[in-house]
Amino acid sequence: MFRQYDKGFNFPKLEENILCWWEENDIFHKSLKLRQGAPRYIFYEGPPTANGIPGIHHALARTIKDTICRYKTMKNFLVERKAGWDTHGLPVEIGVEQQLKLKSKEEIEKYGIENFNNKCKESVFSYKKEWDEFTRKLGYWLDLDNPYITYTNDYIETVWWILKKFYDKGLLYKGHKIVPWCPRCGTALSSHEVAQGYTEVTDPSLYVKIKLRDEPNTYFLVWTTTPWTLISNVAVALAPDEIYVRVKHKEQILILAKSLLRILDGDYEIIDEKPGREYEYTKYEPLFPYMKDEANNGYYATIADFVTMEEGTGIVHIAPAFGADDYELGLKYKLPVLQAVDTKGTFIDKVTPWAGEFVKQADPQINSDLEKRNLLYKSEDYTHTYPFCWRCETPLLYYARDSWFIRTTSFKDKMIRANNEIEWYPPEIGSGRFGEWLENNVDWALSRERYWGTPLPIWICQSCSKEIAIGSIEQLKKTAIEMPDKLDLHRPYVDSIILKCPSCGGNMARVKEVIDTWFDSGSMPYGQIHYPFENKDEFEERYFPAEFIAEALDQTRGWFYSMLAISIFISGRSSYKRCIVNNMILDIKGKKMSKHLGNVVDPKQLFAKYGADVLRWYLMSGSQIWLPKRFDENGAVEVLRKYFSTLQNSYSFFALYATIDKFNPLSRQPSDLPVIDIWLISRLNVLIKNCSEAYENFDFTRVTRLLSNFVINELSNWWIKCSRKRFWGTEMSNDKLSAYQALFNTLITVSKLMAPISPFFAEDIYLRLTENLNGFAESVHHCDFPVADEDKINKELDYNMATAENIVRLGRAARKKANIKVQGN
Repeated sequence: MFRQYDKGFNFPKLEENILCWWEENDIFHKSLKLRQGAPRYIFYEGPPTANGIPGIHHALARTIKDTICRYKTMKNFLVERKAGWDTHGLPVEIGVEQQLKLKSKEEIEKYGIENFNNKCKESVFSYKKEWDEFTRKLGYWLDLDNPYITYTNDYIETVWWILKKFYDKGLLYKGHKIVPWCPRCGTALSSHEVAQGYTEVTDPSLYVKIKLRDEPNTYFLVWTTTPWTLISNVAVALAPDEIYVRVKHKEQILILAKSLLRILDGDYEIIDEKPGREYEYTKYEPLFPYMKDEANNGYYATIADFVTMEEGTGIVHIAPAFGADDYELGLKYKLPVLQAVDTKGTFIDKVTPWAGEFVKQADPQINSDLEKRNLLYKSEDYTHTYPFCWRCETPLLYYARDSWFIRTTSFKDKMIRANNEIEWYPPEIGSGRFGEWLENNVDWALSRERYWGTPLPIWICQSCSKEIAIGSIEQLKKTAIEMPDKLDLHRPYVDSIILKCPSCGGNMARVKEVIDTWFDSGSMPYGQIHYPFENKDEFEERYFPAEFIAEALDQTRGWFYSMLAISIFISGRSSYKRCIVNNMILDIKGKKMSKHLGNVVDPKQLFAKYGADVLRWYLMSGSQIWLPKRFDENGAVEVLRKYFSTLQNSYSFFALYATIDKFNPLSRQPSDLPVIDIWLISRLNVLIKNCSEAYENFDFTRVTRLLSNFVINELSNWWIKCSRKRFWGTEMSNDKLSAYQALFNTLITVSKLMAPISPFFAEDIYLRLTENLNGFAESVHHCDFPVADEDKINKELDYNMATAENIVRLGRAARKKANIKVQGN
């Protein structure tokens, strides 16, 4: 009556059988149909890019999401799960560049933007088959047949509608600012992209002597960690209220902050001292001559509040083309902006010694040149974090550039207030990492000088310079002089659409930029359903906001931010109520996993060896999901050996005797329950209560530990060992019936409690227990989550039984120590 596990049983094979059974019987979609009419629990799937193989970190994030969705479904909510794919941007472009062996934007344009973008579109789903199979094998229930895809015209139209909203409110603007610039990719990046690429590096730290023009043998002692920017120097900055000294040192007079005299090597004599403001407009001679002819109104001292006394000399050099503070100071003093470096990060032809050389590679030569001219006081190594391109790993430059921005600073306070209402797991992410990010918010550098992305929908009249933003395909058709038969809202097709200027009747051409791909993904609450062009009336009821989102820590300044910024402006509130943040998975030595280090874990291999349930359980059980996790395959083996094998053996024990005795749990109930069964029922209800609380708090680690302790210690090592003889009698006595009924109910309840985290084995045990019985749901995932019966929790009995267990445990330990064997069973 109850199927036993055969000798060839293994968990990967079991899971494949369950997968086939789910698909043949449409179990996922039936679980949704069963909840039609129930309250909605809205979930957003963060869109991955399918141009790379899924990794172990994806297994963790997707297990968390699937666990919550399954649990809430069993709690009688309708939880729809729509898959999504992030398809634009640098991640895709760089992959295609490598495939085509293209090394620059010039080579891309020579290859042809149309050809390049077609290749990008083809490449987007290079590994979709692997992603779909990974999702299937993991047991992640997701609507993969009807995903939202960010490159479709419908999705782009929604993004255009959002961008037009920003533009019409004056919040989408073009500005000339210092932007983080990737010289390899040839585009600006947003601050949240930059935040994902910081790496610890060691750079040269120079103490440079800059000669005063009108005072012989006197120098400002200036500190810099970017020697290459000295070519574009136009000023130095001092702190206005700090005291600066002139010192006689090694037969020269040096000027530096009094509080930083410790950096001098050797003896010195202080000649005088005065506050930094008294040096304002003191002129000096330029360090290098190459840009001197462009430096009108330059080469003098300024004062600035951003100069600190924490390191260096208290005097910093100013190059307005290569730093935000420098640029703003340059505006204040009307300083020239000298661009000695081109967009590829190489020196221009005027810088003759290093023309065409990448700036970072020229640093040592600049150092040597200063030393030869006796302008280098000393050079040191300086270890600090520096931003690299989050996709191609090229060092970024801070570069003065025309770019399009979203004025997020205008609604920063609204974002901060909304963030305070979001439930963060753990809370310190919301108040710390994310909250501090919002406090220091800068305008969103939106535009990208690239090719494969959502085109920025701004058209400018070539006659009168009027700008308009297009917010729909209908508006585009009405304004266009001529439209192509087949509309594709990508470059280069959209670039060829000329609009008629509403002011002067002239021709309007689209700006060439595309937008930050994070804006695409942040628009998904709206774009996934083509809002507002479709689903407008049911948007708030069915689709907004999400009850929860869940992704890794690196999305704090990525998807989490872009989602919040867009929804605060469009809907006036956050698009998600709760955010569950998992941390990184490291290798066993605590190092970040990377192909370069050869320490990457392939989840497919783990599925094949142990099954997805073991991996899911291991990822949830070892430590809290928001802590960094060192992956140790031996940990997965322990999970299989201790928890899963114990549960399997407990079921096998039941199935063996229940089949022999033809036990039917529906036939009759025991009249009186033995104390040990009353205890088991009490402990089971305590387990239900505690697991429910842990699931509600997204504390999945606690769930796994509660279940492991119950199954291994309370059920297997205590109740079953104490009850073995009760199953051996030939007649179905009341005691035997009670034992069967208690074990049957316990196993079926455990299968329901564990189902959200380990959906395969929970399903298998449930099916083996119920497949020949009437009145049970078709699947464990169609069941309601168990509810604790508080009346059956007997705390006094629990305490007394725990005392008995301890006495037995101590007795066994004493026997073992005395080498006395335990008699009988």
